[in-house]
Amino acid sequence: MSGIKQLAGQTLWYGGSSIVAKLINYLLTPLLTGLLTVADYGEMSMVYSFIPFMNIIFTYGMETAFFRFAQSDNNKDVYNTSSLSLILTSVVFSIALILFRHPLASLLRVENNPEYITISALIIGFDALSTIPFAKLRLDGKPRKFAFIKVLGIVVNFVSVYILLSVLPGILKKDPNHWIKTFYNKDWAVGYVFVANLLQSIITLLFLSREFMGFKLHVNRELWKKMLLYGMPLILAGFAGMVNETFDRIMLGWWAPAATEEAAKAQVGIYAACYKLSILITLAVQGFRMGAEPFFFKQSTSENATRTYARVMKFFVITLCLMFLSVMLYLDIWKHFIRNPKMWVGLKVVPILLLANMFVGIYYNLSIWYKLGNKTIAGAYITLIGAVVTLVVNYVFIPRYSYMACAWATFLAYGTMMVVSYVWGQKEYRVPYAWKKLCAYIIIAVALYLIHRGLVHAISGFWFNYGLATFLLIAYTCFILRVERNEFRKLPLIGKFLR
Repeated sequence: MSGIKQLAGQTLWYGGSSIVAKLINYLLTPLLTGLLTVADYGEMSMVYSFIPFMNIIFTYGMETAFFRFAQSDNNKDVYNTSSLSLILTSVVFSIALILFRHPLASLLRVENNPEYITISALIIGFDALSTIPFAKLRLDGKPRKFAFIKVLGIVVNFVSVYILLSVLPGILKKDPNHWIKTFYNKDWAVGYVFVANLLQSIITLLFLSREFMGFKLHVNRELWKKMLLYGMPLILAGFAGMVNETFDRIMLGWWAPAATEEAAKAQVGIYAACYKLSILITLAVQGFRMGAEPFFFKQSTSENATRTYARVMKFFVITLCLMFLSVMLYLDIWKHFIRNPKMWVGLKVVPILLLANMFVGIYYNLSIWYKLGNKTIAGAYITLIGAVVTLVVNYVFIPRYSYMACAWATFLAYGTMMVVSYVWGQKEYRVPYAWKKLCAYIIIAVALYLIHRGLVHAISGFWFNYGLATFLLIAYTCFILRVERNEFRKLPLIGKFLR
């Protein structure tokens, strides 16, 4: 259990900082949905769907390779080699994106604003340069600095967006001849969102300057080849993963059943805004990944490693189930984070996307078998399977069902990846997951949501709605605590209340 306590502590800092940062960023959702048109929000979302693909190419698995080889090779050699490799490729890739900005802008339906691609190239480049410095902080056990810089970056982004989209337009509205008119274009709102993101990326790298400048001009060529061979399959896996995660918004922009391009962008905006309501589970998954990756590698030499992995999975699934209920039982509250009521029509995708993100979280937990066994190509195959599901379902059903097809494609893709990884992983590296119990926890959580939805539909009323929601959430929590009483007794904070 000490290993789980260690992971909980790491996840508290790494995941907690990610959660705080994302929650601050999440506050941009009501701001942006209130200030941008539905079509502008969709246009912004399509470009932001492109950026993660480029992040995969710019980092080419080097972060995971850094953790893998730092355990067995000279740490300084690993850091020097990975840092210099990313610096060189980031410069080359950024220049390439800028040179091809016009065809890329046309592909993303922003042909009138190719400068969006130029700014995005700089964002991606600076973020890639921050990858290894952030990884070094995690490896060296400096979660406080990691957390501070992560949160600071998001705060910079939030404040910049607020100033550029709210404060400056307010000044011009009061005084149309104010001097800021010489540089401010009120019709370039989406562009200012990207400018704010670029400021975040630059300031983040500045605060990582000590780690970033800590490398020496020395590349271990043999080590570099090993790291590339280890990381290359992760490019394919990551690229396919981004197809599952963000490409649906681009496909929706291409194939949405809409009369005009503006209407298609509006559907993208509705889907992207409602996707934000799955943020709690997404945050938990991201936070878990931050703490779990270095933890799992360190635990791999432990005698009880597989038992520890199984316990981690159990606590992880329980957490995700509670988050699912926390969102779905109180969706009438959460929806107000989307300030434009016209976007609420897409709320029906939220439970599907929450379950999909639960599946991908479980998949990341399961993926330890191929990372420990240096079989990262297996991860590439699995995510390729998911990508094929995503592409086929979206291609066939978007023209008829619009963003509902995107939601179900995400659900089916992540569900397939989860099942394939479990079956394959148990043959390669058996971990005693309590899969029957975990499936039951998920099914019960979904059943409680459906019961709440059915009863509230039959009996309307504010107090009945939220009273029933609170009762069901407490009942589920008590049920879990009773079934897992012995496990929770071993935890440092909860355990003392259950003894």
